[in-house]
Amino acid sequence: MNERATTVEGVRRTNLAEVLRLVHHSGPRSRAVITGETGLNRSTVSDLVGRLVQAGLVEEHEPDPTRRVGRPSPVVAPSPGVVAIGVNPEIDAVEIGAVALGGSVRERVRVPVEQPDVATVVEIVAGVVAGWRGGALAGCRIEGIGVAVPGLVRASDGVVRFAPHLQWRDADIAGPLVTALGIDVVVGNDASLGARAERLFGAAREHEDVVYLNGGASGIGGGLILHGQLIGGVGGYAGEWGQTAASVADAADRRADGGVLEDEVNRARLVQAAGLVAPDDTELRAAVAESPSEALTAETARQRRILTATLGNAVNVLNPAMIVLGGFLAILRDLDPQAFDGEVRRRALAASAEGLEISAAALGADRLLIGAADAAFERLLADPLS
Repeated sequence: MNERATTVEGVRRTNLAEVLRLVHHSGPRSRAVITGETGLNRSTVSDLVGRLVQAGLVEEHEPDPTRRVGRPSPVVAPSPGVVAIGVNPEIDAVEIGAVALGGSVRERVRVPVEQPDVATVVEIVAGVVAGWRGGALAGCRIEGIGVAVPGLVRASDGVVRFAPHLQWRDADIAGPLVTALGIDVVVGNDASLGARAERLFGAAREHEDVVYLNGGASGIGGGLILHGQLIGGVGGYAGEWGQTAASVADAADRRADGGVLEDEVNRARLVQAAGLVAPDDTELRAAVAESPSEALTAETARQRRILTATLGNAVNVLNPAMIVLGGFLAILRDLDPQAFDGEVRRRALAASAEGLEISAAALGADRLLIGAADAAFERLLADPLS
């Protein structure tokens, strides 16, 4: 192939990736809108969409004739038959979801299991995916698997260096999953993948400077997005908010001498105060909102004081446009969002807090699965015809 042909094909593949990424992350849109957003000409967009349709990656639908005057162009939408599998192993369950292009969760299951090891997670995922392939996902194209792990994940090869609550150390989960299922696998930190999901599909879609904190059974993790880019650090370990020193102003609020943030702002302490056994976030939210227990009321107030102090520090250091809270951290805020947000601003410099928005994660319990699946789609999005 001559140099010019190679260059032309390279440009075409780049343009295909731009169009597919646009409809995946931003939703269905007409050819005319794609033309305007990409800056490509109409005939080029028509050719690109045709190739993506032929590859089974997008579908074209007739537009609503009541919405426009004149001859409207067809609407291009991501194909629901192209999916990635998101996996989130936690200390009390393994959650698995099938996420279609466009970020919609087609199937979801939570398998309760105590502190699963790698072999157990692989066995569960393989069984669930096999069942879906013969049923709900029959005829679908499974593009990859993304695993969101509550621990330190090395960016270069996806090895889980340390997931303390799962007791995984230097664990390879990608290799066994590839062997079991024959599908490409990517592995990342759960909170970083949650931040990715909220930035692309959720509460932070309109912002480029975002602090995300996620609270789960395994502790508190987080993600940092600056100028639209997810920051991983030199090894991929950035965002370990739970391991920072807890901001405890009143000694009476401390529960763990020398403890870090996740020792003090802690889901297990809430669960215990609520008198529950292994609840999911929906059950915990209901208990926190409705329980007349003085012990639970006192515990939620204590944890809110420490969390708002931590977030005030984050505002001073990073000056984000938005803070997004996931998991039980969102439950703490939602008890009284106005008071919570006001306390964060009170603890921050006035200039740094100007225009600050604070929000619960918009994707709810699906955020980690969507983020993991989006990471698994990355190779396809980079080169749709690879």
